[in-house]
Amino acid sequence: MQKDVILTKEGRQKLEEELEILETERRAEVGERIRVAREFGDISENSEYDDAKNEQAWLESRIAEITQILANAVIAELPKRSNRVNVGNTVVVADASGKERSFTIVGAAEAEASAGRISNESPVGAALLGKQKGDTVTAEGPTGKKLEFTILRIGK
Repeated sequence: MQKDVILTKEGRQKLEEELEILETERRAEVGERIRVAREFGDISENSEYDDAKNEQAWLESRIAEITQILANAVIAELPKRSNRVNVGNTVVVADASGKERSFTIVGAAEAEASAGRISNESPVGAALLGKQKGDTVTAEGPTGKKLEFTILRIGK
């Protein structure tokens, strides 16, 4: 049984746009690459053909993955009035040294740590959920180090 995938409205829109591009433009490009590569003759020793077929396999796999995510997606709706951290909120925190960091809490399918978009299932994301401004949270970082943050602001 497939579990529900939590997405923000923006995350769903981004996946829908990616799917549209993959299904139209990219499929056509890869199909053309395969057609051209076949014209080179013997496909058993044709690296262009092999590359194009590998790209086609990746493309179809990604299309299937996005389709599955969208089929099981639950869109996170921010409450109209809430002073607690929810999926979709951007949270500004300070560590013990006072250094500020900003995280946007998203579902696992749209997490991108380098862009400050952390999963609600990650240790830090899970620790922040349900907390409010002024709360101090503790979580284990990716290296196993104990992280402690104080919530400074919660935004949309």
